Amino acid sequence: MPSTALYRPLESNGTRPLQTSTLRTSSYAGSKGRSFWPKTASSRRLFVCALILMTLLVYAVWCAVINNSDDSRGGGYGSTTDLLDNKLANESPSTLCTELFNDTRLFIQDRPRQEWANLSTIYFVTPTYPRREQVPELTRLAYTLMHVPRLHWIVANDHNGCNPYLDTLLNRFGIPYTHLASPMPQRYHKAESKPRGVANRRAAMQWLRQHNITTGVLYFGDDDNTYDLKLFSEIRDTKHVSMFPVGLIANYGISGPVVRKGKVIGFLDSWVAGRRWPVDMAGFAVSLAYMAERPNATMPYKPGYEEDYFLRSIGLTLEMIEPKGNNCTEILVWHTQTKNHERTMVKLNHEYLDDRSNLGALFKALTDMGVSGASDSEGQKAIISKNGKAKALGYFLS
Repeated sequence: MPSTALYRPLESNGTRPLQTSTLRTSSYAGSKGRSFWPKTASSRRLFVCALILMTLLVYAVWCAVINNSDDSRGGGYGSTTDLLDNKLANESPSTLCTELFNDTRLFIQDRPRQEWANLSTIYFVTPTYPRREQVPELTRLAYTLMHVPRLHWIVANDHNGCNPYLDTLLNRFGIPYTHLASPMPQRYHKAESKPRGVANRRAAMQWLRQHNITTGVLYFGDDDNTYDLKLFSEIRDTKHVSMFPVGLIANYGISGPVVRKGKVIGFLDSWVAGRRWPVDMAGFAVSLAYMAERPNATMPYKPGYEEDYFLRSIGLTLEMIEPKGNNCTEILVWHTQTKNHERTMVKLNHEYLDDRSNLGALFKALTDMGVSGASDSEGQKAIISKNGKAKALGYFLS
């Protein structure tokens, strides 16, 4: 016969009494097992603290595993971001304007060009955009690069079409070059902080992939920086990623690696902002052989984080970095920058822009360079002076 502790007679409707179920359950639990909940208040407090500590320990281990996984994947540069980047790249495709592979310089650093033939090639990528200072900046940079052997200059212009004047300019220096038109995606034109140079650098990387270039060194060199010629000999033997200080950066006046016993152990930069690699764009060079192992390497349209996420996308680790510039004690590149000015107009009757003087050819060149222009109705009125006295143009040119 069943035990009375587990058996209760049915009610008239065929159900058992509800008030006995709790008693039955507790009686059954007490007879078959023991509760894990401590009986005293102090024991319960210790039990809760132990649970919290165990939870925190599990969370810490989980975070460590995720971080290690991110390092092995190049910083966790997620597939969603890659897809977004590819979509944006297709919105503003680059255009190949001109490429010239022949080096027409006869001498480089007082030596015949042929004596440098065994050096690896540096692919010097310069993002640029139309402004008054564009042509003088590129001219100044070109006269530095003319002294660098085995260099291919990739000039990527943030413009919807090819600029014939830039072709003429670049062809003057005898340096092998590629001219690309690589406009910024339209959606960023009205952004408060624009990702300048990203579309240009991405177009240059795409050009390298299209030409299957897997040897040499990639370096991103802006047109408003100042470069010591020693920099180029330093980075030419880069095996993975080389780094070096950049002068005139933000509050510290410097940005670059901290080196101890020949190894990079951290970074000195006044704006960290959660960046794993807080370095300037001009502060590193990448081996194209190493980069070829990372075919999805890219750069995000995220102002301030272009360097960081690019270096993450190529799977960089601290141990790979090769410090240059005498263990990063020398500054071989300066972020000099030039203050930009608005393009101006000169009020000048077009009847005076014929061949009776140099003004016609001069203002045509200024217009082509984006520096200034002549207008019949806009701008400050043009005058010519002689012996300290200003005269109207008609006085000299009529």
